[in-house]
Amino acid sequence: MFYHQIKLIKGFFLKIKRLPNTPGIWKDEHVEAWKPIVDAVHDNGGIFFCQLWHSGRVSNTSYQPNGRSPISSTDKPILNQLFIGGSGGETSQYSPPHRLTIDEISEVINDFRIAARNAIEAGFDGVEIHGANGYLIDQFLKDQVNDRTDQYGGNLENRCRFPLELVEAISNEIGSDRVGIRLSPFANYNESGDSDPHSLGTFMAESLSKLGIAYCHVIEPRMVTQFERVETRDRLGSMRMAFKGTFIVAGGYHDRDEANRVVENGDADLLAFGRAFLANPDLPRRFRLNAPLNKYDRNTFYTDDPVVGYTDYPFLEEI
Repeated sequence: MFYHQIKLIKGFFLKIKRLPNTPGIWKDEHVEAWKPIVDAVHDNGGIFFCQLWHSGRVSNTSYQPNGRSPISSTDKPILNQLFIGGSGGETSQYSPPHRLTIDEISEVINDFRIAARNAIEAGFDGVEIHGANGYLIDQFLKDQVNDRTDQYGGNLENRCRFPLELVEAISNEIGSDRVGIRLSPFANYNESGDSDPHSLGTFMAESLSKLGIAYCHVIEPRMVTQFERVETRDRLGSMRMAFKGTFIVAGGYHDRDEANRVVENGDADLLAFGRAFLANPDLPRRFRLNAPLNKYDRNTFYTDDPVVGYTDYPFLEEI
């Protein structure tokens, strides 16, 4: 299965971007441009889900239309990290966000719905909603960020309202069997932590299960990022038990035998690989053969160079 993370917003938020060179799927031209890419994946036997992402407050006014503020559940900015953008890797502070009104929340949900419909029209097999890593959806879920006092803030049920309404809207648009979601209840990435991640994760898993979506994709507590290493003794067992569909886990997995043990023990149905898959375009074949893996180069993870970083790792027969 392949995922591609894209920018989805149209209309009022037409040109919101976190970084330059971010692909989109909010208008007809984008749909047509994606079709040959999706066809190429299908022609090679792949299943292709489009990951819908909104960065929320993880942005800077320089990437907003007319210099407007980025949007969020809150007006609190990220304080202790630097925004990295531009082809030269320039850094600046994250900008104070605009707290979404209730009407604007409805607009954002509709934008996600339209993006999902566009993804299916482009030929994608489904969509994965990015609700992790401190981006917009996570900014509603986590009590470190969400300081609202209306029906979208405060207690656990209210903080989960926006994500669940969004999932339901997309499910109604394209069918719940074509919808997955990615969550990271234990992570504090982009200053988005929660005081009770077990309860948050379990509540979301139970609620999502009732909506009948295809899968729930959860980042392990031991998530490793370029900024921090989150390593705790917490596990995802309660979420695994609560969600009745396909349960996918990710977070620092790079070893074939370890991944097999997780599945054999019943802790997950599927394992997701990031860095290992990036550096090994034939990762499934290497796992089948128990062959050695290419080492990844973190310095080329985020690049707009078409021939460096994503396309220059050798296949097994080229070594």
